[in-house]
Amino acid sequence: MTPLSRSLATSVAAVWLIVAAGSDRVEAAGEQPTWILSTVGDLKTAPPPTGEAAVGELTALKTMAGNRSVSEIAQARWWDVGGPVYRWNEIAVREMLTHSVTVPLAPRNLALIHAAIHDAVVTALANKKGYARERPFAVDPQIAASLSVPGGGSYPSDFGAGAGAASEVLAYLFSADAERFRKLAMEAAQSRVITGVEYPSDAEAGLELGRQVAARAIELAKQDGSDRKWTGTVPSGAGKWKGTNPINPAAATWKPWALKTPDKLRPPPPPDYDSAALLSELAELKSFARTPRTNSIAVYWETFGGVRSFQLWNEHASRKVLEHGLGQDPAAAAYAFAAMNIAMHDACIACWDAKFTYWQIRPSQLDPELKTLFPPPNHPSYPAAHGCISTAAAVVLARLFPGDADTLLAIGKEAADARIYAGIHYRSDIDAGQALGRAVAERVLARASNR
Repeated sequence: MTPLSRSLATSVAAVWLIVAAGSDRVEAAGEQPTWILSTVGDLKTAPPPTGEAAVGELTALKTMAGNRSVSEIAQARWWDVGGPVYRWNEIAVREMLTHSVTVPLAPRNLALIHAAIHDAVVTALANKKGYARERPFAVDPQIAASLSVPGGGSYPSDFGAGAGAASEVLAYLFSADAERFRKLAMEAAQSRVITGVEYPSDAEAGLELGRQVAARAIELAKQDGSDRKWTGTVPSGAGKWKGTNPINPAAATWKPWALKTPDKLRPPPPPDYDSAALLSELAELKSFARTPRTNSIAVYWETFGGVRSFQLWNEHASRKVLEHGLGQDPAAAAYAFAAMNIAMHDACIACWDAKFTYWQIRPSQLDPELKTLFPPPNHPSYPAAHGCISTAAAVVLARLFPGDADTLLAIGKEAADARIYAGIHYRSDIDAGQALGRAVAERVLARASNR
Protein backbone atom coordinates (compact mmCIF):
# COMPACT_ATOMS: atom_id res chain seq x y z
CA MET A 1 0.00 0.00 0.00
CA THR A 2 1.33 3.43 -0.89
CA PRO A 3 1.57 6.28 1.66
CA LEU A 4 -1.25 8.07 -0.16
CA SER A 5 -3.45 4.98 0.05
CA ARG A 6 -2.94 4.82 3.81
CA SER A 7 -3.60 8.55 4.17
CA LEU A 8 -6.74 8.44 2.06
CA ALA A 9 -8.14 5.59 4.11
CA THR A 10 -7.84 7.83 7.16
CA SER A 11 -8.87 11.06 5.47
CA VAL A 12 -12.15 9.80 4.06
CA ALA A 13 -13.01 7.55 7.00
CA ALA A 14 -12.67 4.34 5.00
CA VAL A 15 -15.14 5.47 2.35
CA TRP A 16 -12.41 4.63 -0.14
CA LEU A 17 -10.33 1.61 0.78
CA ILE A 18 -7.35 0.53 -1.27
CA VAL A 19 -6.12 -2.86 -0.11
CA ALA A 20 -2.63 -4.02 -0.98
CA ALA A 21 -1.75 -7.70 -1.25
CA GLY A 22 1.88 -8.15 -2.18
CA SER A 23 2.41 -6.14 -5.35
CA ASP A 24 -1.28 -6.22 -6.30
CA ARG A 25 -3.77 -3.50 -5.39
CA VAL A 26 -7.48 -4.14 -5.36
CA GLU A 27 -9.83 -1.14 -5.34
CA ALA A 28 -13.03 -1.81 -3.39
CA ALA A 29 -15.79 -1.53 -5.98
CA GLY A 30 -18.58 0.83 -5.00
CA GLU A 31 -16.54 2.42 -2.21
CA GLN A 32 -14.73 5.24 -4.04
CA PRO A 33 -16.04 8.79 -3.66
CA THR A 34 -17.22 10.48 -6.84
CA TRP A 35 -17.53 14.11 -7.93
CA ILE A 36 -19.87 14.00 -10.94
CA LEU A 37 -21.65 10.66 -10.69
CA SER A 38 -23.81 9.84 -7.68
CA THR A 39 -21.86 6.60 -7.21
CA VAL A 40 -19.50 4.41 -9.22
CA GLY A 41 -22.53 2.23 -9.91
CA ASP A 42 -24.21 4.93 -12.03
CA LEU A 43 -22.66 3.65 -15.25
CA LYS A 44 -22.41 0.00 -16.20
CA THR A 45 -20.59 -1.37 -19.21
CA ALA A 46 -21.98 -4.27 -21.21
CA PRO A 47 -20.22 -7.59 -20.57
CA PRO A 48 -16.99 -8.24 -22.47
CA PRO A 49 -17.03 -10.44 -25.58
CA THR A 50 -17.07 -14.19 -25.09
CA GLY A 51 -16.86 -17.26 -27.31
CA GLU A 52 -15.71 -16.76 -30.90
CA ALA A 53 -15.50 -12.98 -30.52
CA ALA A 54 -13.07 -13.34 -27.61
CA VAL A 55 -11.01 -15.92 -29.50
CA GLY A 56 -10.86 -13.57 -32.49
CA GLU A 57 -9.58 -10.75 -30.31
CA LEU A 58 -6.92 -12.98 -28.84
CA THR A 59 -5.77 -14.11 -32.29
CA ALA A 60 -5.56 -10.53 -33.51
CA LEU A 61 -3.58 -9.56 -30.42
CA LYS A 62 -1.04 -12.31 -31.00
CA THR A 63 -0.44 -10.98 -34.51
CA MET A 64 -0.25 -7.40 -33.25
CA ALA A 65 2.17 -8.30 -30.46
CA GLY A 66 4.44 -10.04 -32.92
CA ASN A 67 4.58 -7.01 -35.19
CA ARG A 68 4.75 -4.11 -32.73
CA SER A 69 7.55 -1.68 -33.36
CA VAL A 70 10.09 -0.12 -31.04
CA SER A 71 8.41 3.26 -31.48
CA GLU A 72 5.00 1.83 -30.56
CA ILE A 73 6.42 0.33 -27.38
CA ALA A 74 8.14 3.63 -26.54
CA GLN A 75 4.87 5.50 -27.06
CA ALA A 76 3.01 3.05 -24.83
CA ARG A 77 5.60 3.45 -22.10
CA TRP A 78 5.22 7.24 -22.35
CA TRP A 79 1.48 6.96 -21.78
CA ASP A 80 2.02 4.44 -18.98
CA VAL A 81 3.95 6.86 -16.77
CA GLY A 82 1.92 7.73 -13.68
CA GLY A 83 -1.13 5.66 -14.65
CA PRO A 84 -4.27 6.84 -16.50
CA VAL A 85 -4.21 10.43 -15.20
CA TYR A 86 -0.61 11.70 -15.19
CA ARG A 87 -0.19 12.45 -18.90
CA TRP A 88 -3.65 13.96 -19.19
CA ASN A 89 -2.80 16.34 -16.37
CA GLU A 90 0.32 17.32 -18.28
CA ILE A 91 -1.68 17.84 -21.48
CA ALA A 92 -4.42 19.81 -19.73
CA VAL A 93 -2.01 22.18 -17.97
CA ARG A 94 -0.17 22.76 -21.23
CA GLU A 95 -3.45 23.67 -22.93
CA MET A 96 -4.21 26.22 -20.21
CA LEU A 97 -0.82 27.83 -20.85
CA THR A 98 -1.11 27.65 -24.64
CA HIS A 99 -4.50 29.37 -24.54
CA SER A 100 -3.39 31.89 -21.88
CA VAL A 101 -6.07 30.73 -19.45
CA THR A 102 -5.33 32.19 -16.02
CA VAL A 103 -6.85 32.33 -12.57
CA PRO A 104 -9.73 32.03 -11.86
CA LEU A 105 -10.76 30.21 -15.07
CA ALA A 106 -7.83 27.77 -15.26
CA PRO A 107 -8.58 26.16 -11.86
CA ARG A 108 -12.21 25.83 -12.94
CA ASN A 109 -11.22 24.03 -16.14
CA LEU A 110 -8.72 21.75 -14.42
CA ALA A 111 -11.18 20.86 -11.68
CA LEU A 112 -13.71 19.89 -14.33
CA ILE A 113 -11.20 17.77 -16.26
CA HIS A 114 -9.91 15.98 -13.17
CA ALA A 115 -13.35 15.37 -11.67
CA ALA A 116 -14.30 13.67 -14.95
CA ILE A 117 -11.08 11.63 -15.14
CA HIS A 118 -11.45 10.57 -11.52
CA ASP A 119 -15.03 9.39 -11.86
CA ALA A 120 -14.29 7.61 -15.13
CA VAL A 121 -11.28 5.80 -13.68
CA VAL A 122 -12.94 4.67 -10.44
CA THR A 123 -16.07 3.59 -12.34
CA ALA A 124 -13.92 1.54 -14.70
CA LEU A 125 -12.19 -0.05 -11.70
CA ALA A 126 -15.54 -0.93 -10.13
CA ASN A 127 -16.71 -2.52 -13.39
CA LYS A 128 -13.43 -4.43 -13.64
CA LYS A 129 -14.09 -6.10 -10.34
CA GLY A 130 -17.50 -7.26 -11.52
CA TYR A 131 -16.23 -8.82 -14.74
CA ALA A 132 -12.78 -10.00 -13.58
CA ARG A 133 -11.65 -10.53 -17.16
CA GLU A 134 -8.19 -12.04 -17.36
CA ARG A 135 -5.63 -10.00 -19.26
CA PRO A 136 -4.56 -11.26 -22.69
CA PHE A 137 -1.05 -12.27 -21.65
CA ALA A 138 -2.50 -14.30 -18.77
CA VAL A 139 -4.76 -16.22 -21.16
CA ASP A 140 -2.13 -16.85 -23.84
CA PRO A 141 1.56 -16.86 -22.78
CA GLN A 142 2.54 -16.27 -26.42
CA ILE A 143 1.38 -12.69 -25.96
CA ALA A 144 4.29 -11.07 -24.20
CA ALA A 145 3.25 -7.96 -22.28
CA SER A 146 5.72 -5.10 -22.62
CA LEU A 147 4.30 -3.16 -19.66
CA SER A 148 3.80 -4.06 -16.02
CA VAL A 149 0.23 -3.59 -14.84
CA PRO A 150 -1.63 -3.65 -11.52
CA GLY A 151 -3.46 -6.80 -10.51
CA GLY A 152 -7.11 -7.17 -11.43
CA GLY A 153 -9.11 -7.60 -14.61
CA SER A 154 -8.69 -5.83 -17.90
CA TYR A 155 -12.30 -4.93 -18.79
CA PRO A 156 -13.11 -2.09 -19.14
CA SER A 157 -9.86 -0.19 -19.53
CA ASP A 158 -9.21 2.42 -16.84
CA PHE A 159 -6.70 4.01 -19.24
CA GLY A 160 -9.39 4.19 -21.89
CA ALA A 161 -11.87 5.62 -19.39
CA GLY A 162 -9.47 8.36 -18.27
CA ALA A 163 -8.61 9.16 -21.89
CA GLY A 164 -12.25 9.29 -23.00
CA ALA A 165 -13.18 11.60 -20.13
CA ALA A 166 -10.19 13.93 -20.46
CA SER A 167 -10.33 14.23 -24.24
CA GLU A 168 -14.04 15.05 -24.37
CA VAL A 169 -13.86 17.68 -21.64
CA LEU A 170 -10.84 19.23 -23.35
CA ALA A 171 -12.73 19.13 -26.64
CA TYR A 172 -15.57 21.03 -24.98
CA LEU A 173 -13.20 23.63 -23.51
CA PHE A 174 -11.11 24.07 -26.68
CA SER A 175 -13.42 23.04 -29.49
CA ALA A 176 -11.06 24.09 -32.28
CA ASP A 177 -8.71 21.30 -31.17
CA ALA A 178 -11.38 18.67 -30.49
CA GLU A 179 -10.14 16.16 -33.05
CA ARG A 180 -6.58 16.41 -31.78
CA PHE A 181 -7.71 15.52 -28.26
CA ARG A 182 -9.80 12.62 -29.53
CA LYS A 183 -6.86 11.32 -31.54
CA LEU A 184 -4.72 11.44 -28.39
CA ALA A 185 -7.38 9.50 -26.52
CA MET A 186 -7.36 6.77 -29.18
CA GLU A 187 -3.57 6.69 -29.00
CA ALA A 188 -3.61 6.35 -25.22
CA ALA A 189 -6.16 3.54 -25.29
CA GLN A 190 -4.46 1.75 -28.19
CA SER A 191 -1.16 1.82 -26.31
CA ARG A 192 -2.58 -0.70 -23.85
CA VAL A 193 -3.65 -3.01 -26.66
CA ILE A 194 -0.43 -2.90 -28.64
CA THR A 195 1.52 -3.92 -25.55
CA GLY A 196 -0.67 -6.94 -24.86
CA VAL A 197 -2.12 -5.84 -21.53
CA GLU A 198 -5.67 -5.20 -22.78
CA TYR A 199 -8.02 -6.40 -25.49
CA PRO A 200 -9.39 -3.99 -28.11
CA SER A 201 -12.83 -4.37 -26.49
CA ASP A 202 -11.34 -3.31 -23.13
CA ALA A 203 -10.04 -0.11 -24.68
CA GLU A 204 -13.28 0.60 -26.56
CA ALA A 205 -15.45 0.04 -23.49
CA GLY A 206 -13.18 2.25 -21.40
CA LEU A 207 -13.25 5.07 -23.94
CA GLU A 208 -17.04 4.94 -24.15
CA LEU A 209 -17.36 4.92 -20.37
CA GLY A 210 -15.11 7.97 -20.14
CA ARG A 211 -17.12 9.78 -22.79
CA GLN A 212 -20.32 9.17 -20.84
CA VAL A 213 -18.77 10.65 -17.71
CA ALA A 214 -17.49 13.60 -19.74
CA ALA A 215 -21.00 14.25 -21.10
CA ARG A 216 -22.27 14.61 -17.55
CA ALA A 217 -19.33 16.83 -16.62
CA ILE A 218 -20.04 19.09 -19.58
CA GLU A 219 -23.68 19.43 -18.57
CA LEU A 220 -22.53 20.59 -15.13
CA ALA A 221 -20.06 22.97 -16.74
CA LYS A 222 -22.81 24.61 -18.77
CA GLN A 223 -24.62 25.45 -15.55
CA ASP A 224 -21.73 26.52 -13.30
CA GLY A 225 -21.98 30.23 -14.15
CA SER A 226 -18.45 30.54 -15.50
CA ASP A 227 -19.75 32.31 -18.62
CA ARG A 228 -21.62 34.86 -16.54
CA LYS A 229 -20.91 38.54 -17.22
CA TRP A 230 -20.49 40.94 -14.33
CA THR A 231 -23.09 43.71 -14.35
CA GLY A 232 -22.16 45.42 -11.11
CA THR A 233 -20.25 48.62 -10.49
CA VAL A 234 -17.15 49.47 -8.53
CA PRO A 235 -18.30 51.13 -5.29
CA SER A 236 -16.96 54.51 -4.31
CA GLY A 237 -16.13 55.93 -0.93
CA ALA A 238 -13.37 56.08 1.62
CA GLY A 239 -11.57 52.80 2.22
CA LYS A 240 -12.84 51.17 -0.95
CA TRP A 241 -10.68 49.66 -3.68
CA LYS A 242 -10.03 52.07 -6.53
CA GLY A 243 -9.84 50.96 -10.14
CA THR A 244 -11.67 49.89 -13.25
CA ASN A 245 -12.32 46.55 -14.93
CA PRO A 246 -11.43 44.37 -11.93
CA ILE A 247 -10.42 40.79 -12.70
CA ASN A 248 -13.56 38.71 -13.21
CA PRO A 249 -15.82 39.73 -10.29
CA ALA A 250 -18.44 37.30 -11.62
CA ALA A 251 -16.25 34.41 -10.44
CA ALA A 252 -17.63 35.19 -6.99
CA THR A 253 -20.93 33.67 -8.16
CA TRP A 254 -19.66 30.50 -9.86
CA LYS A 255 -20.81 27.13 -8.59
CA PRO A 256 -18.28 25.42 -6.29
CA TRP A 257 -17.83 21.66 -5.90
CA ALA A 258 -17.44 21.15 -2.16
CA LEU A 259 -19.09 24.32 -0.80
CA LYS A 260 -22.85 24.70 -0.89
CA THR A 261 -22.57 28.36 -1.90
CA PRO A 262 -19.68 30.73 -2.73
CA ASP A 263 -20.22 32.63 0.54
CA LYS A 264 -20.31 29.53 2.74
CA LEU A 265 -16.88 30.28 4.25
CA ARG A 266 -16.88 34.05 3.85
CA PRO A 267 -14.48 35.56 6.41
CA PRO A 268 -15.53 38.39 8.73
CA PRO A 269 -15.02 41.94 7.46
CA PRO A 270 -11.46 43.26 7.27
CA PRO A 271 -10.28 46.03 9.62
CA ASP A 272 -11.67 49.46 8.79
CA TYR A 273 -9.40 51.54 6.61
CA ASP A 274 -8.90 54.14 9.33
CA SER A 275 -8.67 51.75 12.28
CA ALA A 276 -5.61 51.45 14.47
CA ALA A 277 -5.33 47.79 13.46
CA LEU A 278 -5.09 48.49 9.73
CA LEU A 279 -2.82 51.49 10.18
CA SER A 280 -0.50 49.24 12.18
CA GLU A 281 -0.51 46.72 9.33
CA LEU A 282 0.23 49.51 6.87
CA ALA A 283 3.16 50.59 9.02
CA GLU A 284 4.48 47.02 8.92
CA LEU A 285 4.58 47.16 5.13
CA LYS A 286 6.24 50.56 5.04
CA SER A 287 8.95 49.48 7.47
CA PHE A 288 9.59 46.06 5.94
CA ALA A 289 13.28 45.76 5.08
CA ARG A 290 13.44 44.11 1.68
CA THR A 291 16.41 41.96 0.79
CA PRO A 292 17.49 40.24 -2.43
CA ARG A 293 16.02 37.03 -1.00
CA THR A 294 12.60 38.50 -0.18
CA ASN A 295 12.51 40.32 -3.53
CA SER A 296 13.31 37.08 -5.34
CA ILE A 297 10.55 35.21 -3.50
CA ALA A 298 8.04 37.98 -4.14
CA VAL A 299 8.82 38.19 -7.86
CA TYR A 300 8.75 34.40 -8.21
CA TRP A 301 5.28 34.14 -6.73
CA GLU A 302 4.05 37.09 -8.78
CA THR A 303 5.33 35.90 -12.16
CA PHE A 304 4.98 32.15 -11.76
CA GLY A 305 2.95 31.39 -8.67
CA GLY A 306 0.24 33.94 -9.40
CA VAL A 307 -1.42 33.75 -12.80
CA ARG A 308 0.27 30.36 -13.29
CA SER A 309 -0.34 28.98 -9.80
CA PHE A 310 -2.33 26.13 -11.34
CA GLN A 311 0.80 25.04 -13.24
CA LEU A 312 3.02 25.20 -10.17
CA TRP A 313 0.72 23.19 -7.92
CA ASN A 314 -0.03 20.59 -10.57
CA GLU A 315 3.71 20.13 -10.99
CA HIS A 316 3.99 19.51 -7.24
CA ALA A 317 1.11 17.02 -7.42
CA SER A 318 2.63 15.27 -10.45
CA ARG A 319 5.96 14.90 -8.70
CA LYS A 320 4.33 13.37 -5.62
CA VAL A 321 2.33 10.95 -7.76
CA LEU A 322 5.57 9.73 -9.33
CA GLU A 323 7.59 9.73 -6.11
CA HIS A 324 4.99 7.62 -4.34
CA GLY A 325 4.45 5.15 -7.16
CA LEU A 326 0.82 5.98 -7.79
CA GLY A 327 1.03 4.80 -11.37
CA GLN A 328 0.13 1.47 -9.78
CA ASP A 329 -2.74 3.03 -7.81
CA PRO A 330 -4.91 4.62 -10.53
CA ALA A 331 -7.77 5.56 -8.20
CA ALA A 332 -5.43 7.17 -5.70
CA ALA A 333 -3.59 9.16 -8.37
CA ALA A 334 -6.86 10.35 -9.90
CA TYR A 335 -8.15 11.38 -6.48
CA ALA A 336 -5.00 13.38 -5.67
CA PHE A 337 -5.26 15.46 -8.84
CA ALA A 338 -9.02 15.92 -8.55
CA ALA A 339 -9.04 16.90 -4.88
CA MET A 340 -6.23 19.42 -5.27
CA ASN A 341 -7.64 21.11 -8.37
CA ILE A 342 -11.14 21.20 -6.93
CA ALA A 343 -9.76 22.78 -3.75
CA MET A 344 -7.99 25.46 -5.79
CA HIS A 345 -11.18 26.12 -7.75
CA ASP A 346 -13.40 26.40 -4.68
CA ALA A 347 -10.81 28.49 -2.83
CA CYS A 348 -10.72 30.89 -5.75
CA ILE A 349 -14.51 31.26 -5.81
CA ALA A 350 -14.67 31.77 -2.03
CA CYS A 351 -11.83 34.27 -2.22
CA TRP A 352 -13.50 36.24 -5.00
CA ASP A 353 -16.77 36.23 -3.04
CA ALA A 354 -15.03 37.94 -0.13
CA LYS A 355 -13.00 40.32 -2.29
CA PHE A 356 -16.04 41.62 -4.11
CA THR A 357 -18.15 41.78 -0.98
CA TYR A 358 -15.77 43.94 1.04
CA TRP A 359 -13.90 45.81 -1.74
CA GLN A 360 -11.00 46.43 0.65
CA ILE A 361 -8.62 49.17 -0.47
CA ARG A 362 -5.08 48.14 -1.43
CA PRO A 363 -2.25 49.33 0.85
CA SER A 364 -0.65 51.53 -1.81
CA GLN A 365 -4.04 53.10 -2.52
CA LEU A 366 -4.52 53.89 1.15
CA ASP A 367 -1.04 55.40 1.41
CA PRO A 368 0.58 56.41 -1.90
CA GLU A 369 3.90 56.82 -0.08
CA LEU A 370 4.12 53.03 0.21
CA LYS A 371 6.45 51.77 -2.51
CA THR A 372 5.45 48.33 -3.73
CA LEU A 373 7.86 45.97 -5.45
CA PHE A 374 5.46 45.77 -8.40
CA PRO A 375 1.87 46.90 -9.03
CA PRO A 376 -0.81 44.91 -7.18
CA PRO A 377 -3.27 42.76 -9.17
CA ASN A 378 -6.38 44.48 -10.40
CA HIS A 379 -8.81 43.36 -7.70
CA PRO A 380 -9.54 44.25 -4.06
CA SER A 381 -7.10 43.43 -1.28
CA TYR A 382 -9.00 41.23 1.19
CA PRO A 383 -8.42 38.31 1.39
CA ALA A 384 -5.12 37.53 -0.35
CA ALA A 385 -5.70 35.25 -3.35
CA HIS A 386 -2.26 33.67 -3.04
CA GLY A 387 -3.08 32.79 0.55
CA CYS A 388 -6.44 31.30 -0.41
CA ILE A 389 -5.44 29.28 -3.46
CA SER A 390 -1.94 28.07 -2.59
CA THR A 391 -2.92 27.22 0.98
CA ALA A 392 -5.83 25.13 -0.26
CA ALA A 393 -3.58 23.22 -2.66
CA ALA A 394 -0.84 22.77 -0.06
CA VAL A 395 -3.21 21.49 2.63
CA VAL A 396 -4.76 18.89 0.31
CA LEU A 397 -1.39 17.59 -0.85
CA ALA A 398 0.02 17.65 2.70
CA ARG A 399 -2.87 15.50 3.90
CA LEU A 400 -2.50 13.04 1.05
CA PHE A 401 1.29 12.87 1.23
CA PRO A 402 1.93 13.20 4.98
CA GLY A 403 5.64 12.42 4.71
CA ASP A 404 6.02 15.59 2.62
CA ALA A 405 3.58 17.70 4.62
CA ASP A 406 6.08 20.11 6.17
CA THR A 407 7.64 20.95 2.81
CA LEU A 408 4.31 21.37 1.05
CA LEU A 409 2.81 23.55 3.78
CA ALA A 410 5.96 25.69 3.81
CA ILE A 411 5.56 26.29 0.08
CA GLY A 412 1.96 27.35 0.62
CA LYS A 413 2.99 29.70 3.43
CA GLU A 414 5.72 31.22 1.28
CA ALA A 415 3.14 32.00 -1.41
CA ALA A 416 1.13 33.99 1.13
CA ASP A 417 4.08 35.70 2.81
CA ALA A 418 5.47 36.76 -0.56
CA ARG A 419 2.69 39.35 -0.82
CA ILE A 420 3.93 41.02 2.36
CA TYR A 421 7.43 41.06 0.90
CA ALA A 422 6.05 42.86 -2.17
CA GLY A 423 4.06 45.36 -0.10
CA ILE A 424 0.78 44.63 -1.86
CA HIS A 425 -1.22 43.00 0.96
CA TYR A 426 -1.96 43.74 4.59
CA ARG A 427 -1.25 41.11 7.21
CA SER A 428 -5.01 40.65 7.71
CA ASP A 429 -5.37 39.82 4.00
CA ILE A 430 -2.77 37.07 4.38
CA ASP A 431 -4.25 35.62 7.56
CA ALA A 432 -7.79 35.58 6.17
CA GLY A 433 -6.60 34.04 2.91
CA GLN A 434 -4.74 31.23 4.62
CA ALA A 435 -7.65 30.50 6.95
CA LEU A 436 -10.04 30.40 4.01
CA GLY A 437 -7.72 28.14 1.99
CA ARG A 438 -7.41 25.71 4.89
CA ALA A 439 -11.16 25.63 5.44
CA VAL A 440 -11.84 24.95 1.76
CA ALA A 441 -9.27 22.15 1.69
CA GLU A 442 -10.88 20.52 4.70
CA ARG A 443 -14.29 20.67 3.02
CA VAL A 444 -12.91 19.06 -0.13
CA LEU A 445 -11.16 16.29 1.80
CA ALA A 446 -14.23 15.66 3.95
CA ARG A 447 -16.64 15.65 1.00
CA ALA A 448 -15.97 12.00 0.23
CA SER A 449 -17.18 10.86 3.66
CA ASN A 450 -20.35 12.93 3.32
CA ARG A 451 -21.56 11.42 0.06
